[in-house]
Amino acid sequence: MKINMQTETLEQEQVVETLVNERNLIVFNDDVNTFDHVIESLIKICEHDVVQAEQCTTLIHYKGKCDVKRGDYDTLKPMCTGLLERGISAEIH
Repeated sequence: MKINMQTETLEQEQVVETLVNERNLIVFNDDVNTFDHVIESLIKICEHDVVQAEQCTTLIHYKGKCDVKRGDYDTLKPMCTGLLERGISAEIH
């Protein structure tokens, strides 16, 4: 019975560690970039499909921001940099 408890504890620790390490790449609305530019950027930089990119762009426009990608910092950092280089406001949280 102890072995099962230890295994369960290790699995819980791994889940907690994964949740702590996950971050969100957030894109913010602005008055400069067009819908098409943001959609194209999300497809190219964040590897969204067309529908996902369109949905995120709509949320960005109407809500002011959208979590466009979730992952660890090292994965999100080049995506954030790529969006910023295209003139799109983005941050990792």
